[in-house]
Amino acid sequence: MKVITKHYIDGAFVESHGRKSMASINPTNQQVLGSVMLGDEEDARRAVAAAKRAFPAYSRTTKSDRAEILRRMHHVTSARVGDLTDAMVTEYGGVSQFASLIVQTGVEAFRQAEKALQELELERKWDKTTVLYEPVGVAGLITAWNANTLFICLKTASALAAGCTVVIKPSELSSLQTQVLLDCLHDAGLPKGIVNVVNGLGETVGAELVRNPDVAKISFTGSAAVGEKIMRDGASTMKRVTLELGGKSPNILLDDADFSKAIPMALGVAFLNSGQACAAGTRLLVPRSRLDEVKRTVVDAMRSFTVGDPADPKTAVGPLVSAKQYERVQSYIRKGVEEGAEILVGGEGHPRGLEHGNFTKPTVFTNVSNDMTIAQEEIFGPVLSVIAYDTVDEAVRIANDSKYGLHAFVSGRDVQRARRVAGQIRAGRVVINGMRDDPQAPWGGFKHSGIGREYGAFGIQAFLEPRAILE
Repeated sequence: MKVITKHYIDGAFVESHGRKSMASINPTNQQVLGSVMLGDEEDARRAVAAAKRAFPAYSRTTKSDRAEILRRMHHVTSARVGDLTDAMVTEYGGVSQFASLIVQTGVEAFRQAEKALQELELERKWDKTTVLYEPVGVAGLITAWNANTLFICLKTASALAAGCTVVIKPSELSSLQTQVLLDCLHDAGLPKGIVNVVNGLGETVGAELVRNPDVAKISFTGSAAVGEKIMRDGASTMKRVTLELGGKSPNILLDDADFSKAIPMALGVAFLNSGQACAAGTRLLVPRSRLDEVKRTVVDAMRSFTVGDPADPKTAVGPLVSAKQYERVQSYIRKGVEEGAEILVGGEGHPRGLEHGNFTKPTVFTNVSNDMTIAQEEIFGPVLSVIAYDTVDEAVRIANDSKYGLHAFVSGRDVQRARRVAGQIRAGRVVINGMRDDPQAPWGGFKHSGIGREYGAFGIQAFLEPRAILE
């Protein structure tokens, strides 16, 4: 068993002041993997103080200085991709193929931040005016459990590229994954204090970062409810915030779509990361005239979505992160039935033979209206709602009838038509005919899906503020 008792502060592993311990549980079989000592407010204050001390010198570094640091971080993390992936599979239950992709994307964030930094204009001049884009200050980075390495690397890379120093509060459910990453970053030989990490709960460590006057910026990934609280509590110290929150992403299949390709893709984006993904396309909007065809194709395609051991490369859906999350998803499945939706595949309970882990049946509902709970609330599990529409205008209206606006999908043979539909959807990203990523494209949402953007130059700019000097 792995026992973690130290945080990473001022370039060293230091014993936790907080003495509350929490077990790390394997979601596949409920066995204890280890434990982590949870930090308290004092641990957070020590980390903030270290970041504050390091900020004046680091904020004056050049693009070349920061690029060299990013290259070193990329080098050390690249060497441990296998270990980081194994940790995600074991501790979180991420299926191996997806875990490998997520980890690789996180590691690549350092290289992408370096590229964006080199191209970013940090000074503008006209007449006798000079505008300098300068680092905002100490940044508190609070991350979620469903893509630990990606979130930490992405936020850290952007903040360091901007010249900020950071204090990271990772999810307490990801302590073993975080430890592997910390070992990497320590090996990079970073300047003391520019990266600090405190394991702990949001209500203690996270709350201290939000209210601490020496933290200028909070970048948070997590639930909309917590994001709202961060905005409220951070207002007293004028915190700058970037909030990447929830999603209830629509996936519109136009009537000219090739359903033999679009349906398997739709299931793939719905059950992405075992459904524990803010970008998951959990509302499938289909032409009513082709609804029977959709149902048949879904049933056939679901045979490829194997539930089981996340370490098995053939597994498509693994366990949910915790027993609490399992119960949450089960409650939504029951709610869907109570409100009149029909289960096409899946349903309540564990898949046969997987009763000892946090496994749930991938579930597809039909006869769903968009005002149902399962169509409006983020479930964060492998649950898909199929919603029929009669006209494209109605499909767009349904797609936008949500408090969220993070991600969306449109499929159709006529790409120009699909693009016109995509342009009407209120979401931060809309993907046409597939599931693609661009590490330089902005990532973030409209409405309750958050504030601000991450990735590439957009992510770096979130940690900068303009200063005007007039002669």
